[in-house]
Amino acid sequence: MGDPLEPPEGVPDGGSGNEDEYRSVVFDESFVRAARIQELSARERLGGGYGRAGVRRRGPLGSLSRQALALMLVIVVAFAAAVYFGLSTPQPRSTQPTGNQLTVSLVALVPSSAVTPVADRQDPFAGLPASYRDGTAGLAAPGGSATAHFTKSEVSRALATVEKYLTVSALDPAVLTGRGGTEAVRRLLTPGEQDQFDQSLATPSDDQHHAATGWLVRFDPAAVALATETVKVVGAMRVDEADAGTLEIGTDHTFVYALRAADQPSGPVTLHTVRRALRFELDRADLAASRVRVVDSVLQAGPTACGTRLAADLQPLLGGSAPPPAVDPGDHARPAWTLCAPLKQ
Repeated sequence: MGDPLEPPEGVPDGGSGNEDEYRSVVFDESFVRAARIQELSARERLGGGYGRAGVRRRGPLGSLSRQALALMLVIVVAFAAAVYFGLSTPQPRSTQPTGNQLTVSLVALVPSSAVTPVADRQDPFAGLPASYRDGTAGLAAPGGSATAHFTKSEVSRALATVEKYLTVSALDPAVLTGRGGTEAVRRLLTPGEQDQFDQSLATPSDDQHHAATGWLVRFDPAAVALATETVKVVGAMRVDEADAGTLEIGTDHTFVYALRAADQPSGPVTLHTVRRALRFELDRADLAASRVRVVDSVLQAGPTACGTRLAADLQPLLGGSAPPPAVDPGDHARPAWTLCAPLKQ
């Protein structure tokens, strides 16, 4: 009787009948599960859902377990959520200096003796040198002349815009007394500086970037008032090029204001001197829009008590005020960064 493991007809010619020679081509279960093409089951063939084909194609993820697929799905969802919330969460607004920010320096000029009022309140500027002129006449804007990369017309337009800025920011009575008018100053600034301007007026700070008095001249209306709307001015402007596409205009002017105490309409009048050194930049877009970018602002004001905070408005010493006490470096109640210098009288 033959071997039950052999075919009834016997072993084919040339065959050994031993299965060992086929072991190298027998596929284990993991290999079968990983196959891209899988034979349909009997139930699937009877159902007819796969048409006439006797096999179905498995996707590239077909060999992965359900746990692996679930883990991959969780990772994808978590990553998408992190990206979404990272982009949609509002970032805190930075108030640190940027390339569009004005840099401000404020210096209080301290009197070396008691402050005295003017002799004639009807002619408060009588003692000033003849070089001081009324208002815009003292700004002394030069005639425009062409530079290496800008025409005479462009330079003249830049000077006119800067002159307008100086006029509205240092000569306008509404701005000087804090009664308004700041919108006229704001409109002359580039859009990149308008936010800084708004912050400076809303919350003035002597942090070298957010002092209201870096942009304009104004006095505390509760303390002082203008004795006359005339302002005496002396100074000059210069024109240069920051680069081939940017004009740079520097201004250095001294303004003298006649002030009195706010609650004394007929009281003594005191002169208050303010020096402003400003640096402006205007590119071709600024020229077309008649606007400026204020790069640097240095302000000296006196007579003022040393240690007075000048960021919000100027605080002049009026006639009859005693000279302020000397600064005690051991007094830690005063800010250490206060800048002041003697006023030449």
